[in-house]
Amino acid sequence: MGSRIQAIEYYFPEKKVTNEDLSEEFPDYDFSKFEYKIGISSRYVVAKNETALDLAEKACLKLFQRIDKAQIDYVLYCTQSPEYIMPSTACILQDRLGLNKTVGAFDYNLGCSGYTYGLSMAKAFIESGQATHILLVTTDTYSKYINRKDRSNRAIFGDAATATFISRDDESNGIYKFKFGTDGQGFNKLIIKNGGTKYPVDHHPLELLYGRGNLYTENNLYMNGPEIFRFTSTVVPPFIEEVLAFNEISKDEVGQFVFHQANAHMLKVMRERLALPVPKFYINLRDGGNTVSSTIPIALKNYSNQEMNEIDTKVIIAGFGVGLSWCAGLIELANKL
Repeated sequence: MGSRIQAIEYYFPEKKVTNEDLSEEFPDYDFSKFEYKIGISSRYVVAKNETALDLAEKACLKLFQRIDKAQIDYVLYCTQSPEYIMPSTACILQDRLGLNKTVGAFDYNLGCSGYTYGLSMAKAFIESGQATHILLVTTDTYSKYINRKDRSNRAIFGDAATATFISRDDESNGIYKFKFGTDGQGFNKLIIKNGGTKYPVDHHPLELLYGRGNLYTENNLYMNGPEIFRFTSTVVPPFIEEVLAFNEISKDEVGQFVFHQANAHMLKVMRERLALPVPKFYINLRDGGNTVSSTIPIALKNYSNQEMNEIDTKVIIAGFGVGLSWCAGLIELANKL
């Protein structure tokens, strides 16, 4: 008995913010250089009263145009943008979608490694006999956490949601083995300090400066870009070598490498350190930007539908970021997901 990705859908909010739009707010910054190096030309952000759950619902409804929602017996909901501190947003999604009351459903709080963790959990639930058809949802609205004066993070991050349908496959396997990594010492490299149980929201926060003229408060998202880059460029490439060995597969046998779409420069550095050819290393963030837990499924969907010529192919996927957390594994991707 194995497990396999059967379908993926994604949803962007309606509001599109281009580099030209940001140039009007930050006229002293050259966004043409940013686009060339980072690879992002536009991103999407939610409206004031729109939430990550709203995006998730719309992604799922797109999926249900192709699959029967009555099959679903488990919901895995990955987000760092929950509706409430409690209850679990997955429970609210179950009701909104009209799923059976016999489903299991829970949230898990992971960012850029969230999709790979989700696939590994889905595989475990299915292959242990606890579920047959799983709905894996990723959804984040970082735009709600970013200070309006924080040019860097506003340029990098976008909002989105994805819905992936994963099923038991009695004839073959499409989700193989995953490895994991965690370094909690780096928890403060990408953080929203205030708003949890340790530090409440500050109603009169001080504006703080970082990088080249970026402003934020401790109620906002903060990212130490140089440290995150150092982490990914040094930790991830050797980790991928371990994942390949763990799955007993060579680079030549892998059809495509699809990593978390953080930024094009970071991805290029990792590709070079892994000595991978350009055609086998997918970059897909020009329209949408870094959508956190949703970048990998969006990239898988686009690669499968737009650029994949084979009936199926082996793909190494890797997520890494906030936590610090990283996870990678091997899947078999079907054409036209």
